[in-house]
Amino acid sequence: MIRQLLFLTSIIISLISVPVFAEDDSYDKGTVIDDAANFFGEGTEGLGEVIEKIFKEHGRPNAIIKGEEASGALGIGARYGNGTLTMKKGGSTTVHWTGPSIGFDAGANASKVFVLIYHLPNADALFQRFPAIDGSLYFIGGISANYHQSDNIILAPMRLGAGLRAGVNVGYMKYTRKKTWNPF
Repeated sequence: MIRQLLFLTSIIISLISVPVFAEDDSYDKGTVIDDAANFFGEGTEGLGEVIEKIFKEHGRPNAIIKGEEASGALGIGARYGNGTLTMKKGGSTTVHWTGPSIGFDAGANASKVFVLIYHLPNADALFQRFPAIDGSLYFIGGISANYHQSDNIILAPMRLGAGLRAGVNVGYMKYTRKKTWNPF
């Protein structure tokens, strides 16, 4: 009887403590909202609602990228960016990204980018291609968010930018350690 009670107690303790340890390795919503608002500065109206939606769909991220990018398209397009990846459990590294696109898309824009990352086991796992579908409408300024996923890793980039661009496209984003002008 005592052996069974100890066994049940150890199971209950392990089940209760698992979420606590998982939360220590991820960012809470309040921290993300404050960090994103400080990063984007002026023009963050609606940012809290976008982050609320992402948290509702995916929970707490375990890594964040803060950076900037420029992109343009006339049917065929390209996107170039760079920033800093920071993992909640420690460590940061510089990342660069490029990506081609094709679609009904025209214009150009420059953006600040804040990316919430889910299920990233380590920084090296980021350096790959992520399929991307993007729809944007920039007229002077605006905030947008979408999702990129490869295997279990989910990226939720939020962009606050300026420019003149409208359209829908498909492509991919390739994350690298070194800057490159080749979008492929």
